[in-house]
Amino acid sequence: MLTIGYIGNGKSTNRYHLPFSLNREHLNVKTIYARNPDKTDWDKVPGIHYTNDISSLMNDEEIQLVVICTHTESHYSYAKMALDHRKHVLVEKPFMLTKEEAESIFQYAKEKNLVIQCYQNRRYDSDFLTTQKVIESGKLGDLLEVEMHYDYYRPEIPNGTTEFSPYSSYLYGHGVHTIDQVISYFGQPDTIRSDVRQLLGAGRMNDYFDLDFYYSTLKVSVKSSFFRLKPRPSLVVYGKNGVFVKQTEDRQEEHLKLFYLPKGHADFGVDLPQHYGTLTYIDEDGVYHEEKVNSEKGDYARVYDDIYEAIIHGKDKVIKDEETLTVMGILEEGIRGLK
Repeated sequence: MLTIGYIGNGKSTNRYHLPFSLNREHLNVKTIYARNPDKTDWDKVPGIHYTNDISSLMNDEEIQLVVICTHTESHYSYAKMALDHRKHVLVEKPFMLTKEEAESIFQYAKEKNLVIQCYQNRRYDSDFLTTQKVIESGKLGDLLEVEMHYDYYRPEIPNGTTEFSPYSSYLYGHGVHTIDQVISYFGQPDTIRSDVRQLLGAGRMNDYFDLDFYYSTLKVSVKSSFFRLKPRPSLVVYGKNGVFVKQTEDRQEEHLKLFYLPKGHADFGVDLPQHYGTLTYIDEDGVYHEEKVNSEKGDYARVYDDIYEAIIHGKDKVIKDEETLTVMGILEEGIRGLK
């Protein structure tokens, strides 16, 4: 059993963590710390201790893992505090404010022989896992181009934001999902081209980004905007022999927003046939094929399975330090120059 304490009691903890950590028998959520645990839009979970005394969490010898779900500005200080109290640490993304902070905290954890990693749950998105399955089938042939989109139509957010902050930018808050997917699957690119914008002008929020990752003969593009009334396909993969298009994104978030939770629901996050991607290709005999691809099942709880194995059984971390450092460097460089 791995016993967990959370720092933060907002949307991150209640929507993107608890539904998954509470759905694993080898995990025990014991404590949630918040400055005012009674001031929240979320119902308290029976059996969990809520407190505004952080020392009661840090000094609890039963708690082995501290999960940090606060604003990015406080990630480093809370992570260091937890490490000082001999706790392993899982930190919401973006991991830290800067690559330098990330390097520092990784080194500090290593010196204390403790595990710390970023919560990159989007590695376990259904659309991303399904795309990997298609690529690895070999039916597309040699890969040429991959397009990844994360679009919204929420103009009220940029229209209502009258100042710029790099750490609450669209790139930091959402680009971190798809950038990590690229790095985790395709590895370190040869070069990167970044186009990160404030569509409403200087002094306003970052509401658009377009990044290209170049790998020898392969180009991977990550594109997102707050002003896409009709979103682009979630994923498109072109190979020498064909193309795969996954129009819709993973449905776990859709179900979470409806409070349809993974515990007790085998169909949680599962695609219906109308959500399946389409694979079109020419086989080795020159025969044309067009077929639907059954979607893989996404499961954000797999991040908890990974860190459980690292802490309890000493296995290597799935989310590698060098991958997180690469992502942090890309975020920093991409947002540089915006004001």
